[in-house]
Amino acid sequence: MALRNPIGSHVPVGKGLASGALAKAREIGYETLQVFVGNPRGWAASKGNPAEDRAFREAREDGTRAFIHAPYLVNLGSPTPATYEKSVETVAHNLRRAAEIGAEGVVVHTGSFVDPTGSEEKYAAAMRQVREGLLPLLEAVEDDAAPWLLLEPTAGQGRSLCAGVEDLHPYLSALDFHPKAGICLDTCHVFAAGAPLDETGGTKATVDRIVEIGGPGRLRLIHANDSMDVRGAFKDRHQNIGAGHIGQDAFRDLFAHPATDGVPFVLETPGSREVGSPDLDLLKKLREQARE
Repeated sequence: MALRNPIGSHVPVGKGLASGALAKAREIGYETLQVFVGNPRGWAASKGNPAEDRAFREAREDGTRAFIHAPYLVNLGSPTPATYEKSVETVAHNLRRAAEIGAEGVVVHTGSFVDPTGSEEKYAAAMRQVREGLLPLLEAVEDDAAPWLLLEPTAGQGRSLCAGVEDLHPYLSALDFHPKAGICLDTCHVFAAGAPLDETGGTKATVDRIVEIGGPGRLRLIHANDSMDVRGAFKDRHQNIGAGHIGQDAFRDLFAHPATDGVPFVLETPGSREVGSPDLDLLKKLREQARE
């Protein structure tokens, strides 16, 4: 039986997708995983290995779900033409790789318009770039089985194009609310941008608003991270679950929310790539409590 919320982590590929990343995830005890399929801090596109891709797909016939995270350099709102062009190419490449390895989606940071003045004109220009770069990739999707483009709002630093929950509306609007434009909710990011995950009822209200903006079924992945900093600090500093300013209750509430039914939780916390990560057992405990 498929788990309502499989729990996993971002794991290193190491010696290969199957022999490295998947083996590591299973050694730790994870039920899903996220990977990079190239250098996370470079533009070089890795072609992949067809035999390893096939081994990764076949080894996951038990239902283990996988996701790709695009490189950190991607910024569809960049005012630098070369950065923008490389960003579009990189997202397209990662979507192709996702199809080749059988990953459900590609997580992409929503980007920044990199303007210290906060110019409305430059923001609008950056949003046009987002549309011109991403919409053709989405319109090329041929069937429902194709990987999702998963938009991950940022923590609000650096003139973000999409940080707080309300920013999702103009961003999705720029993409015509395309049916393969999904959402990856990073709990640290949205908390840093002001979401009241630390308040009673705040997590439910946050997810309710995401569903109201995006519609049902658009929330496809959760990056489960506590925060070293207080709400609204605009700082992306991940902390272990329950050891930061968000607290355990928010994650229990996430597991219980109807809109997260079937949505995997991926850890990006200190030590989550290692055997014995305390966050795995804690999230499993909170998942069980949410069902009681």
